[in-house]
Amino acid sequence: MKKIKYRFDPTNLQYVHVKTSVWLKLLRIFGFISASIVAGIILLSIAYSVLDSPKEKLLRREISQYKIQLELLSEKANKADKILSGLEERDDKIYREIFGAEPIDASVRNAGIGGNDKYKSIKNYNNSEEIIKLHKTLDKLNRRIYIQSKSYDELSKLAKEKNEMLVSIPAIQPVANKDLKRVASGFGYRIDPIYRTGKFHEGMDFTSPVGTDVIATGNGVVESIEMKQWGYGNNIVINHGYGYKTRYAHLSKFKVKRGQKIKRGQLIALVGNTGKSTGPHLHYEVLKNNKPVNPANYYFNDLTPEQYEAILKLSSTHNQSFD
Repeated sequence: MKKIKYRFDPTNLQYVHVKTSVWLKLLRIFGFISASIVAGIILLSIAYSVLDSPKEKLLRREISQYKIQLELLSEKANKADKILSGLEERDDKIYREIFGAEPIDASVRNAGIGGNDKYKSIKNYNNSEEIIKLHKTLDKLNRRIYIQSKSYDELSKLAKEKNEMLVSIPAIQPVANKDLKRVASGFGYRIDPIYRTGKFHEGMDFTSPVGTDVIATGNGVVESIEMKQWGYGNNIVINHGYGYKTRYAHLSKFKVKRGQKIKRGQLIALVGNTGKSTGPHLHYEVLKNNKPVNPANYYFNDLTPEQYEAILKLSSTHNQSFD
């Protein structure tokens, strides 16, 4: 029902019916609508500033996930750094010391990986400081892992070389001689059996019957095989590498060929009495960088400490050589 308004007229002392014009009504309606629109805009602004849109919620969720992943990567990088530090310490203080290699300098392990320009493209991202820090950590880890990998390659090569060296260096007697009774003449000045004068004897003589097995004293390659009427007679030279060679002289028969690879303990010839020899025996020499050295110092693999001491004493006895 439509409302009727009255106002009191003090002049006539009576209520008078108030008529509202159309324009006033329209003005009031327009004012209400305008106020409603303004209020709505204000409310929406407040809502947008306080509440996230679906897209903003998604973005915020993604950013949060990235931050969590960044933190996890940083933790993993720190753990990797500790593990690598342990490997580096063992490498320098244990492995490289065992194989006689110099420790890697810390300045090499922790060398720089480029200037700040390398991370220029990252600086515009959110959380750029954390991202750049992580990148730097990972780059340093990669560098250190590369250095460590190269170190292990070097150690692997040294280990292989050391093993080859140990099996190649002469280390046993060239004939069976457990009781040491076959040592006839040692290294040094001895009486020449033909000329009866003092002469430097460059090896060691082992008395043995003709046909006794002669074995290689270390791994190597047969460098030469000679058949001579004088001097060393029938003889073999084995090149063991690492500057070492051995000569086996006055042989009766060869069991190997020139250029053949030889293993320590392998049968290479038979004892004989060829060349300048006064009786069946094996003349054995060890050469280091082509210079003769005392063979008695190279029997450590098949003698006890007591036997080793005894053979050193026997080899130093001044007597007559067999050649």
